[in-house]
Amino acid sequence: MITVERLSKRYGSNSAIEDLTFTVPDAAVTGFLGPNGSGKSTTMRCILGLDSPTSGRAAFDGEEFAGLPHKASVAGALLDASWFTPERSGRGHLRVLAAGAGLPASRVDACLELVGLSEAAGKKVAGYSLGMKQRLGIAAAMLGEPKHLILDEPVNGLDPEGVSWMRRTIRRLASDGCAVLVSSHLLSEMQLTADRLVVIGRGTMIGEYGLDEFLAGSSRVIVESSDNDHLLRILRGIGLEGEPADTSRLAIAIPTDISEREIREMIAQTALRESLSLTHIATESQNLEDRYLAATADSQEYRSAAPVHTEQGVH
Repeated sequence: MITVERLSKRYGSNSAIEDLTFTVPDAAVTGFLGPNGSGKSTTMRCILGLDSPTSGRAAFDGEEFAGLPHKASVAGALLDASWFTPERSGRGHLRVLAAGAGLPASRVDACLELVGLSEAAGKKVAGYSLGMKQRLGIAAAMLGEPKHLILDEPVNGLDPEGVSWMRRTIRRLASDGCAVLVSSHLLSEMQLTADRLVVIGRGTMIGEYGLDEFLAGSSRVIVESSDNDHLLRILRGIGLEGEPADTSRLAIAIPTDISEREIREMIAQTALRESLSLTHIATESQNLEDRYLAATADSQEYRSAAPVHTEQGVH
């Protein structure tokens, strides 16, 4: 398990991260989310001892990384897909890393096979695509068969097959007992990969959640009737929460202890009893992207301008 306790990092008067506390448990994928500039990369570097925190600490099973004797077997990391010597082959790159970490040379070819680079192992890294470099970075992270993995944007540059492969690989490593911390801006993929989420913004904690917990309450039933105001009053009277979704429809929340089907039946029966006609009823679910954008709305460093409507169209 990785534990982060009140971790802060300042550069002069600038605070990159402030008082972060969270855990990355074994046998699970923890998604690390936050807008650009929120401090995710700084946090990962502090966890790995690449940057010294101003205060607080990070530990692997209770020990700080800098003091561990066999680092490659404790944690593997992919933080930057461009840190290669261009003229060196993929195999040569891994051999240098393995030798420096005191690992057997046999791990090099095993890891190349693991990431699907066996045929390209003798080629210079300069000729690798970004996706191939990402795969090589994963191979480097896995050389020591580590118990913990820290991956910063691992799907960057991968084609759809590569993204699917990365998801399967991360899930398999977690199922084998690894504690995996992975950041990504590809939220649809994170929804398929992560068990848990740590969300930060402007260097501070927004929250730590189970994925199901983060998405809980994100579904609602959208209703349009012949008298929305009357229907909403009656529904509130029987314990349902709702509000206008727009000028013609209502949004009725789905409580955690009642199924979506039961809510729809309650609404339909209520409308029938009150002699109201329903012209629309459907379930609307938010995905991880919707929930994430809502959670980080106050922490976005940059916001796009709203589209401008003119007589000629939208600009």
